[in-house]
Amino acid sequence: MQGSEPNGRRRPIIVQKYGGSSVADVEKLGRVADRVVAAKRAGNDVVVVVSAMGKTTDGLLSLARQVASQAGGAADPPRRELDMLLSTGERVSMALLSIAIQARGEAAISFTGSQSGILTNDRHFDARIIEVRPHRIEDELARGQIVIIAGYQGMSYRREITTLGRGGSDTTAVALAAALEAERCEIYSDVDGVYSADPRVVPDAKHLPELDHAMLQEMAESGAKVLCAQAVEWARRANIAIYARSTFDAEDEGARQTVVRKFGPREDLRARAVVGEGNVALGSLADVARLDDLLRVAGEAKVPLKDLAVNERGASFVVSLLNVPDWRGAKQRLTGALPSLALVEDVAVVSVVGDGLAATTEPLVRFLAALRGVSATPSALTATPLRLSAVVPASALAEAQRTLHHAFVES
Repeated sequence: MQGSEPNGRRRPIIVQKYGGSSVADVEKLGRVADRVVAAKRAGNDVVVVVSAMGKTTDGLLSLARQVASQAGGAADPPRRELDMLLSTGERVSMALLSIAIQARGEAAISFTGSQSGILTNDRHFDARIIEVRPHRIEDELARGQIVIIAGYQGMSYRREITTLGRGGSDTTAVALAAALEAERCEIYSDVDGVYSADPRVVPDAKHLPELDHAMLQEMAESGAKVLCAQAVEWARRANIAIYARSTFDAEDEGARQTVVRKFGPREDLRARAVVGEGNVALGSLADVARLDDLLRVAGEAKVPLKDLAVNERGASFVVSLLNVPDWRGAKQRLTGALPSLALVEDVAVVSVVGDGLAATTEPLVRFLAALRGVSATPSALTATPLRLSAVVPASALAEAQRTLHHAFVES
């Protein structure tokens, strides 16, 4: 869908998403407003998705846990009430940005996720978008308005407010770009695109100007922070081009960015990036006969299992704790129902992502040798054509990332 100008020319739609660091204070919010207004005056219809300001979500989570633990209450707050609470952070950002844009002489209107027509499943705290009905957005674009959307949230088919998990504002932006048939989706944060590793951990990380959807989705699933995996999945299915940029770079042709498309650069098979994910737990089930019970209890406790591996001696899996706000209660439920289940928390996952990593045994041999060289012997291992992953001690994660980057990306 595109808007029309008085002369009948069709205006392209651009969806822009700004992360929490981009709108962390009034001054930064004003810079975002300037950039949005410039995009509008360049002849585009503009839809803007915003995250909560700065560390607002973390602060609200901490507040909820403090309240829940008072007077002998439950240690973990209910997920439904967390969604009601956390969704307010983005509403603050959207209203302030709309005010800032109107102060600059452009018409703007702000909508919550539910007002935007974002329908989700019935899970709280980590819901998935199932459909987007952007009728109100289309109506306001036709009236010449800049439309500001609260990211990270939607409404379930039961008319409950839901949130989309960490990085959910990315998913909001890409899903809207698909529904609106936008020309592109621009993701703005405090970094100028995607790197071969976290530059804060690996000083020699390389900027990646181009990637394909499949490679970035694998990186995101492994813990890369620039874009969330669900957003990349939406982009891949709808063939949406993503432009990952820095909010703080000047808007000119020389600014660096990463462009993510269906087909990335054609290169020989090689490693593209090293990704680390902390705040995880490693699960080991000694009694494989209880696998069905594990899956049932994990589903009831809303605990997603990653890298599940099963053999006759048992099963192992990884849990990313960021999307399990009630982990203490869920852990008790799992271990109470399954006495043979062991859960280890002081661990992390380090991954090499690339093409053809399982084509021969050489990459895996090199992977293991690099980890052992820094005393990061894996307690679990996953090897696929696009990824080699190991569960290592949390204290060894940073050194493991640097060593693997040197062994695979720099070599």
